[in-house]
Amino acid sequence: MKLSELKLILTKLETIQFKLPDGSLVPKHFHVTEIGKISKQFIDCGGNIRNEAIVNFQLWNADDYNHRLHPDKLRDIIQLSESIFEIGDLEIEVEYQGDTIEKFGLDYDGVSLLLSSKKTDCLAKENCGVSLEKKSLPTTNLTDSSYCSPESNCC
Repeated sequence: MKLSELKLILTKLETIQFKLPDGSLVPKHFHVTEIGKISKQFIDCGGNIRNEAIVNFQLWNADDYNHRLHPDKLRDIIQLSESIFEIGDLEIEVEYQGDTIEKFGLDYDGVSLLLSSKKTDCLAKENCGVSLEKKSLPTTNLTDSSYCSPESNCC
């Protein structure tokens, strides 16, 4: 989700609810402890120089059970971050403490902000020998009784 999408969603919400990939909810007393812009410069395995930037939110729980972050307050924090760090309409990444600091994408299902799983990928498949084609497996004629019949010993 891009920052502009989240800002629009926040204008329509009365409360903020984050849901983890396993369906459990982030406790209602979470804090957004950081909003920032993260820039990454790197070389992929194919030797290509790459630059990426994301908006990063960090969620945190404390023993402050009466704390509730309201959509207006989060929009204010976002606006301040945008002006200070010159954040554009970037993709959002959310950090949340699980067994370690976990990083998630962000989606919306009409009720909850969904912390979605992120995956790694090879960015230079064409340069490092990873096949770009999906391999098709040979099919068999299932009506042919010689395939996997009890007498064929294939099973």
